[in-house]
Amino acid sequence: MKSLIKNATVYENGSFICKDFPLTVSGVISNFNKLFVFPAFCDVHVHLREPGFSYKETIKSGTKACARGGYSDVCSMPNLNPVPDSFENLQKQLDIIKTDAVINVHPYASITKGQLGEELSDFQNLKHAFAFSDDGKGVQNAEIMKSAMLKAKELGKIIVAHCEDNSLLFGGYIHDGEYAKLHSHKGICSESEWKPIERDLKLAKITGCKYHVCHISTKESVELIRKAKADGVDVTCETAPHYLVLTDMDLKEDGKFKMNPPLRSEEDRLALIEGIKDGTIDMIATDHAPHSAEEKSKGLQKSAFGIVGIETAFSVMYTHLVKTGIITLEKLIEIMAINPRERFGIKPSGYTVWDLDKKFTVDTNEFLSKGSATPFENCELYGECKLTVVNNEIKYIKE
Repeated sequence: MKSLIKNATVYENGSFICKDFPLTVSGVISNFNKLFVFPAFCDVHVHLREPGFSYKETIKSGTKACARGGYSDVCSMPNLNPVPDSFENLQKQLDIIKTDAVINVHPYASITKGQLGEELSDFQNLKHAFAFSDDGKGVQNAEIMKSAMLKAKELGKIIVAHCEDNSLLFGGYIHDGEYAKLHSHKGICSESEWKPIERDLKLAKITGCKYHVCHISTKESVELIRKAKADGVDVTCETAPHYLVLTDMDLKEDGKFKMNPPLRSEEDRLALIEGIKDGTIDMIATDHAPHSAEEKSKGLQKSAFGIVGIETAFSVMYTHLVKTGIITLEKLIEIMAINPRERFGIKPSGYTVWDLDKKFTVDTNEFLSKGSATPFENCELYGECKLTVVNNEIKYIKE
């Protein structure tokens, strides 16, 4: 017998209504009461690390974590071994997804062979790939990027760009801001992000390619994309929860605060929030990037870049943006569940049920991901996922 959530607050067609919600699955606890039902979330930027780096994460562990976070669909980045730069290499990942994935996984193919930025991947034989990205590395050569955009345009695919100019890094590993100066760290300048975005927006206008910018973190990036949209460029972008909540002055001498791009200034954070509010920033993506405990134990300078975030993303955003009145709950669902699907053509495939009154302390020992490095460890948040249903099957339930 199927269950009913009585007095649920249900997201439908851009707004919330109070109604009894019949579950599409049976055997669920029937005393769910006064809960919120959302379309399951969609993240276009996660690292599942398999094949090649299963000691960091596996498709099974990563997608279990995604289901716990309320996600039914995620898009897996291509910095793997082998790199999915050919149909044969992509198929190795697809085979694991078919047997081990708990939710729907849409894998990227790489823009360039080996992600080396020198020669285009076999776009024609990868035409069934979800989209193309060299995430983890910026495409340094403008002609290579232009050629990639033209190929993607021909195939009706999106170019998803990690924008980073290697010539402007100078060995930096945190934001080139106040904290770096106070603690004698090498900084990463904002220009290393926004300069490649500026270049690519010009190329996207010339080629007519659908273009998406990964994990923007600077005020200049927001303004460039805002102007490009007004100019008719077919561009979307994402940012991540940590850039909207934390700044470089929240840094600690701990690898769990190290990610790329780095936490920026308060001015940048506020610009990102304005970008969310006015629609310049289209979606939230976690850039969930698990590493081993050893790789994240070497401080800010020597730890690997990347943090985990898929299990806390909604709660972080709800606590810091919705409960504080910065954006509405409807807006949060739009940028976590609706906009990613619309931009990338990913069909709705499930729903997730939340207790928004539930307060909890982030305990990484409870994570289903193999990674545990998060700057939100021990933070108090609101919002607990009770249930995630994907393709009419329970993929996570809070016992």
